[in-house]
Amino acid sequence: MVSVLLSLSVSRLGLWAAGLILVLGLLKLIRLLLRRQMLARAMESFPGPPTHWLFGHAQEIQQTGSLDKVVSWAHQFPYAHPLWLGQFLGFLNIYEPDYAKAVYSRGDPKAADVYDFFLQWIGKGLLVLHGPKWYEHRKLLTPGFHYDVLKPYVAVFTNSTHTMLDQWEEKAREGKSFDIFCDVGHMALDSLMKCTFGKGDSSLDHRDSSYHSAVRDLTLLMQERIDSFQYHNDFVYWLTPHGRRFLRACQAAHDHTDHVIRGRKAALKDEKEWEKIQSRRHLDFLDILLGARDENGIKLSDEDLRAEVDTFMFEGHDTTTSGICWFLYCMALYPEHQHRCREEVCKILGDRDSFQWDDLGKMTYLTMCIKESFRLYPPVPQVYRQLSKPVSFVDGRSLPAGSLISLHIYALHRNSAVWPDPEVFDPLRFSPENVATRHPFAFMPFSAGPRNCIGQQFAMNEMKVVTALCLLRFEFALDPLRPPIKMPQLVLRSKNGIHLHLKSLRPDSGK
Repeated sequence: MVSVLLSLSVSRLGLWAAGLILVLGLLKLIRLLLRRQMLARAMESFPGPPTHWLFGHAQEIQQTGSLDKVVSWAHQFPYAHPLWLGQFLGFLNIYEPDYAKAVYSRGDPKAADVYDFFLQWIGKGLLVLHGPKWYEHRKLLTPGFHYDVLKPYVAVFTNSTHTMLDQWEEKAREGKSFDIFCDVGHMALDSLMKCTFGKGDSSLDHRDSSYHSAVRDLTLLMQERIDSFQYHNDFVYWLTPHGRRFLRACQAAHDHTDHVIRGRKAALKDEKEWEKIQSRRHLDFLDILLGARDENGIKLSDEDLRAEVDTFMFEGHDTTTSGICWFLYCMALYPEHQHRCREEVCKILGDRDSFQWDDLGKMTYLTMCIKESFRLYPPVPQVYRQLSKPVSFVDGRSLPAGSLISLHIYALHRNSAVWPDPEVFDPLRFSPENVATRHPFAFMPFSAGPRNCIGQQFAMNEMKVVTALCLLRFEFALDPLRPPIKMPQLVLRSKNGIHLHLKSLRPDSGK
């Protein structure tokens, strides 16, 4: 009798649980449908390409050649068009300077539908914060990118680059093309670890090496998650092998960051130790964060410290890797510009063997070539916002608060209404006289407005040092059998890598 009653109780409990799950599922579906209706109604006045009944435009934009597909849509639908990722997530995809200005001159938050995927790793740092806390962090972090802090990093970039170039000397002797993306990524991450933690390959212990691997894994796993709709639900994702691997990598990254922060904070309790750190050749990013105070003398919490360090590591290495690789590809593709950049760099360097801070401002033609490569191959091809208030556009159309915006930087940079012959590589587009007459929101490799990239000067300095040293050591040529296949992920990558032939310019390279 007892077993029968128990069986009935368990059975009844199962029915209640099933009923509850069904109700919650229905409520979730109703919420999604209402939101879809709101987003669709908001974009009614914007015609766009036809959508798949289930996937929206997702299948088309995940295919090879998707970037150029969006450019073709931009020709067909001036200013903007709806972009649906599945049936429930719809953005207004914009690629026109006045449209970009209308949104990006404001401080609207990042779209949570995309950027919430980042929270498990990088927490609530500058990338995802909004409102007063974003403003407070931005103000506290800005001194960390002052030129006095950035100056000593020239030597850091130089050392890491020389290590990579020495490895390339060995590879170049084989006379075959090779993929430069992985090597540049390792160099950029090594530089960033030195600038963030005061660490580098010369002093890597087991904990540092684990962190190095974790950051690389997390970047790849994040890209794969965004591309895979079955991974978009947190509950489902954490149950998959992919999700569990992501959580393990997050734990490894957080353990390293927490360990370094604890050690540095313990050292700073000693006044003499703090004076010693202040007198060092350069402060690293963690030193800047630990010394930051608001007007009331309040410091960043440990949680905020970790979030900003992890954000800096995430944003700072993959974007730079993409920028450097596509620049070197452009140099191989256009040898006349490669030659002119090399001549400029040689003239600046003279008989010295290393660059100084003041040299960076003299690299005018190299800088124009870097910017033109950013135009054609922006490291971050697409960014997203959610409107906190209504916006009206230059052509009279508008969107209500809550609408989602996708700024397609790749399509903006190839907008033929702004850039004559947009597929042509022409560094003189960035001569002072041409820049002065162009729309300020026509070129946005680092975004624009109040939420522009706080580290853009850091990134440009690293780009100049690394690319100048590369051009001094090697001549770059294409591998016609392995052209890169553009692939938009978190950054602009190549599906098959970026394979180049390298010829050493050292006098003794043939020995």
